[in-house]
Amino acid sequence: MIVAVPRARKASTEQTRARIVLAAREMFIAYGYRSTSLRGIAVTAGVSHPGLLKHFSTKDELLATVVESLEDANVEAYEEVVAAGEPGALPFIEIAKRNEKTRGYLALYAALMGEASTPSHPAHDMMRERYARITAVTGDAMEDAVHHGILSDDRDPFGEAVRMTAAWDGLQLLEQYLPERVGVVSMLEEHAAMWALPVGWRSPEEPAPSGVDAAFRPLAESFPAEEESGYASGRIKRAKIVTDAMALFAADGYGDTSLREIAEKVGVSKSTLMHHYPTKEALLGAVLAERDRTIRSRPSYAPAETAAEELRALPRGAAENAATSPGLIEVYAVLSCEAVPASHPAHEYFRSRFTRTIDHFTELFRGAQSDGAMPAHRDPEHEAIWLTSLWDGLQYQWLYDRDAVDVAEHLAAHLEDVLPGA
Repeated sequence: MIVAVPRARKASTEQTRARIVLAAREMFIAYGYRSTSLRGIAVTAGVSHPGLLKHFSTKDELLATVVESLEDANVEAYEEVVAAGEPGALPFIEIAKRNEKTRGYLALYAALMGEASTPSHPAHDMMRERYARITAVTGDAMEDAVHHGILSDDRDPFGEAVRMTAAWDGLQLLEQYLPERVGVVSMLEEHAAMWALPVGWRSPEEPAPSGVDAAFRPLAESFPAEEESGYASGRIKRAKIVTDAMALFAADGYGDTSLREIAEKVGVSKSTLMHHYPTKEALLGAVLAERDRTIRSRPSYAPAETAAEELRALPRGAAENAATSPGLIEVYAVLSCEAVPASHPAHEYFRSRFTRTIDHFTELFRGAQSDGAMPAHRDPEHEAIWLTSLWDGLQYQWLYDRDAVDVAEHLAAHLEDVLPGA
């Protein structure tokens, strides 16, 4: 009896913790991470708020635990798939199918991917280690696939592993915004079929390039221009408000940043801030518009003469963004993941932005194919979705380990495969 009491207490503690994690998972799925409070989770789990805090001191910690439990299940599934598969088979498509069937997994993972990208987040190190582990495991699987002839032997297995995991992350996020257009599993299956071909492969029967340059619009023209109005002093004040809000949104997310905190950082009263931006939603819109304006006005950008050249120049822009505007990447990563729930005020912005970006890249790839720069067997819309997902996924990976991931280098390697030239 003396031993049984502590054991009973330990079992009760574990049951309570499990009940809290389950309640959190259900509420995160139903209402979104940012709209769910610890008090609400406590009520759903049937515990007091102080009782919940004995197990999880912050909502971030609870989200990390929820996703980690799902990831542990993925590790077990991965090992089972590898054990049951043919030698050299790539198991990640089976894992992607499993993730799609796990209710709420994609939305929860997307939330954590953005939330934890800031170094101060309690799950940052866990996610960084996860990326390193998955890249290593996937690289080994790719290397084995090369050995068994499933991947062409001129492909770099570990470079392909980084790009595949990045695109996979990006696809999982894109599917949350454009489910009618993006399917993670089908995209992975279609792209995996390309790896059996040599880098830059084109059919020997393919007709010679037409030599006709396809018309295209620079990406900058795909976004509405920002309107400027008012006195210079007011524009300067608004610019500082937007800059400081952008930094806070990148660090803490939109949902956890108050107008009062922004006013304090700017050094003005809340009423002064609200004179310029009467609601937090209006300020969010200004932050997103400023991010787009800054990206559009990159001084080194010059429109190319062909669609293929425009695409091949993208890595230079990515390198410049990483070197000069890391804060823009940070705020984009946090907000694009936070805004997955349809109720978020930035959800429609990102849905529209992803749509315009994919449409624009589709137009460019179609032009490159017409010019003969892209082989005929590649589908322009597939390549547009993959490029959008790859770029976003590489940026997320870069935020977790800026020394290990070179976004521009990986984009260039991918485009060399897709656009081998005439």
